[in-house]
Amino acid sequence: MSFSNKPRWIEWAKKIQSIAQTGLHYSNSEFDRQRYEQLNQIAAEIFAEQTEYSFKKIKNIFDNQTGHATPRIDVRGAAFKDNKVLLVRETSDEKWTLPGGWADPFETLSESIEREFFEETGYKVKLKKIVAIYDRDKRGHFPPHPYHVYKIFGICEIIDGKPAISFETDAIEFFDINKLPALSSGRINEFEIIKCYEHYLNPEKPTEFD
Repeated sequence: MSFSNKPRWIEWAKKIQSIAQTGLHYSNSEFDRQRYEQLNQIAAEIFAEQTEYSFKKIKNIFDNQTGHATPRIDVRGAAFKDNKVLLVRETSDEKWTLPGGWADPFETLSESIEREFFEETGYKVKLKKIVAIYDRDKRGHFPPHPYHVYKIFGICEIIDGKPAISFETDAIEFFDINKLPALSSGRINEFEIIKCYEHYLNPEKPTEFD
């Protein structure tokens, strides 16, 4: 499935920021560094102008990205029971998503997914399979994110625990795969949940990627 409604300004702003960040990392010339700082500011102004984010917030995010520019990694775990999927409700927007969040340094991929799942649901899980690795910008998520993000989805098996909310989530529930609630569109969409369900039903399906 293709998502073609992404505004071009998102791609342009992120490319400008990426050039600025990488340039600041490698440049030893003060004149060049000033130019890269200007590019960084222009990218932040574009984002702030086109979204609900303030310029100060975007500029802080961009300034805190240092070193050679690379994507951030968002991990999501999908657990199913019969034809139902486990979702959590985010306190930030009161909408539903697969448990997950940013991968942490010094963790393996499976450790990151299993940790995020436990923190947001109270369930201990075992990662059984990687379903897909998607570029967030190519998957129709809204609102746009200042980071360039890879989203990694995995099938998880619940092995222990009981439902427990966190400071990020205020509800946990299994939903019929054909009757999904309002989804937190910045984090998940119906297409991605259905893909996870297809792989749950058919574990031999190959991992998907952009």
